[in-house]
Amino acid sequence: MASVSNAGPSAGMSADGAKVNMAFIAAIVAVATIGGFMFGYDSGVINGTQEGLEKAFSLSKLGTGLNVGAILLGCAFGAFAAGRLADVWGRRTVMIIAALLFLVSALGSGAAHTSLVFIAFRLIGGLGVGAASVLCPVYISEVTPANIRGRLSSVQQIMIITGLTGAFVANYVLAHTAGSSTAPFWLDLPAWRWMFWMQTIPAAIFFFALLVIPESPRFLVAKGKDAQAEAILSRLFGPGQGAGKVAEIRASLAVDHQPKFSDLLDPVTKKLRPILWAGLVLAVFQQLVGINIVFYYGSVLWQSVGFTEDDSLKINILSGSLSILACLATIAVIDKIGRKPLLLIGSAGMAVTLGVMTWCFSTATTVNGALHLDASVGPIALIAANAYVVFFNLSWGPVMWVMLGEMFPNQMRGSALAVAGFAQWIANFAISVSFPSMAARSLPMTYGFYALSAVVSFFLVQKLIHETRGKELEAMQG
Repeated sequence: MASVSNAGPSAGMSADGAKVNMAFIAAIVAVATIGGFMFGYDSGVINGTQEGLEKAFSLSKLGTGLNVGAILLGCAFGAFAAGRLADVWGRRTVMIIAALLFLVSALGSGAAHTSLVFIAFRLIGGLGVGAASVLCPVYISEVTPANIRGRLSSVQQIMIITGLTGAFVANYVLAHTAGSSTAPFWLDLPAWRWMFWMQTIPAAIFFFALLVIPESPRFLVAKGKDAQAEAILSRLFGPGQGAGKVAEIRASLAVDHQPKFSDLLDPVTKKLRPILWAGLVLAVFQQLVGINIVFYYGSVLWQSVGFTEDDSLKINILSGSLSILACLATIAVIDKIGRKPLLLIGSAGMAVTLGVMTWCFSTATTVNGALHLDASVGPIALIAANAYVVFFNLSWGPVMWVMLGEMFPNQMRGSALAVAGFAQWIANFAISVSFPSMAARSLPMTYGFYALSAVVSFFLVQKLIHETRGKELEAMQG
């Protein structure tokens, strides 16, 4: 976090020149982003366990897709429920519930002895991931100054990728030490079960850390708890600033009702507000470009074209490490060049790199029933795949979560996040569950679809997305 809190001469000042308490802000942002780490770890732990799951539960390709994708249905409903529950119970309270769900899921998934039980516990974990995915970014956006909000909100994506990479490293170490993911390990249980149980450590840290951070002041104002909100805002933005901030928030909530889903409709036309359509485009196309295929199925994918399990798990670690570096670059520029330019750069870069991967896989041959890339093509595919990961994490990875956390007006933020988050995870589920069977039919066509989605996303961003850099949350328009 040191690199964030010292990010330039204005890092300790708000947009209006007031001195802010960066140490306090950095501390609570650090706690909130553990939710991003859990999001990443819970999503990435499945990568490297598929062989164990298939052997333990005698799964077909469709069955593998359902076991891998089960968490995503939980994520969809967790995101949908969390956005609204956060308006009722508070951001921090719902994040605490999410931490408990992570713990239950980790213990149950590792212990499951049938596919149905495994799916049930992964659904529970998905509820926690979905809640964390929408609430951690909005919590961060609600406690940080506008001029550095993009940088601090981008830390969420770094923690997501760190969680993914942490899962990849843990999976690699466990499989390498045991001999393979299905070999016996501690207590004579297969290594793939311990891959899930390792998650209990960060989940417990997240739970206890959440107990010491404050509730979102914007939620407190919405609930009429102005005194509590003023105390927190004064500690965040400096003595004497709290009352003014409360007044700004109160003015932005200048309606006579509690937030509700009808706020998503234009009061005149009764149609969905344009800002919600923009959010849905960001949420859905972040998944249609296929990024989570790399993170969920990377090990299986690389093994299918000739790499060993050990090398495939190492490639996962490489992809995760490059992703973290890309997110660090985003932090450096997001509050300087803005959100929209980064999205456009990412769409263009992903379209090209996915196009290269499509070509590479179109040259694959079948050897003993398995795909095989020519020695001259394999390195090109590997470079293109990692360049694709870099472009995603330089742009759509962090920027989508930043924008969803800040682009909606206060009155509709919880409801809009519920809908956008639900759509994002449903798209994730559809892409992830369909991949094994689609890839079995035609890997080039599968990646061609992801490339086409990246091309379409470029033009949709140009048309629908408006820049939010430097704007106060109270200034966002619906």
